[in-house]
Amino acid sequence: AEHAVGLMLGCLKRVPEAHAAMKAGQAQDRGALMGRELRGRVVGLVGCGHVGSRVAEIVRAAFGCEVLACDPFVDAETLAARGASKVEMTELLARADVVSLHCPLTPATRGLIGRAQFAAMKKGVVFVTTARGSIHDEEALLEALEAGHVASAGLDVWEVEPPPPSHPLLH
Repeated sequence: AEHAVGLMLGCLKRVPEAHAAMKAGQAQDRGALMGRELRGRVVGLVGCGHVGSRVAEIVRAAFGCEVLACDPFVDAETLAARGASKVEMTELLARADVVSLHCPLTPATRGLIGRAQFAAMKKGVVFVTTARGSIHDEEALLEALEAGHVASAGLDVWEVEPPPPSHPLLH
């Protein structure tokens, strides 16, 4: 859970870009590398079991985030007790500033997040996954990033692990 929140912060604060710019000697303009706050954002959790619940707790308590959750196995009352509002996937994708995956890889979740889901996300969304590879379509994510629809992605899981150094999402 802390790792997922760390990825959210890294993406929002543009830590990888700032680090790369400093190493390349291109960090003269601090304003060009300014990030965004997590505080007060809407965080959407796809799956709200043990890890998702802890993410909800952290982002609500530490950052004052509104938490939405889509989990077919957890009822609205239980999600409310975990600090999240139960919503359907379409609402979560449309409203969330950060979408974070916390579901298992099953036949039902394989390819759950593809082109249509990335397109349905709010422009400028941050996408984070610490769940399992193959839940999101890596090619569709790359397209959404290149188009500027998805602002950044914090990935801890890959379809093939570890990803080859030439993987386009690493660049």
